[in-house]
Amino acid sequence: MSPSDWSLSSRLEQDTINIGDLPLSRVLVIKDAHYPWLLLVPRRSDVSEIIDLDEVAQAQLMTEIARVSRALKEVTKCDKLNVAALGNLVPQLHIHIIARRSSDVAWPRPVWGVMPPLAHDPEEVQQFINLLRRKIWLS
Repeated sequence: MSPSDWSLSSRLEQDTINIGDLPLSRVLVIKDAHYPWLLLVPRRSDVSEIIDLDEVAQAQLMTEIARVSRALKEVTKCDKLNVAALGNLVPQLHIHIIARRSSDVAWPRPVWGVMPPLAHDPEEVQQFINLLRRKIWLS
């Protein structure tokens, strides 16, 4: 696959901060300071479901989900991780990995639509990104 075959959905691009690429997926931070919330987006064209990936790419995606989930849990010391591939509004395959705390504004409900997004403090989000990049081997 050449880089020109794939592009990030414009909606995902406007709602996220790019922190780097793993072998299959781009790693993004959602622009909502209510939750430590990451996305993995496989860099494959015309893929909307996990089953659209071949078996090798599916296995790579699971490895990347596990790596990023472990790092997010370690960095945030969260109570629970939520991992989901929904794609109801943005059909491009993307995996949500959200660190949840029993004290967050949506607990115990799903995070979607509970609160309007809260802008990140630039210094805090950069520290978060730096920690994550080291933990998931993007530095």
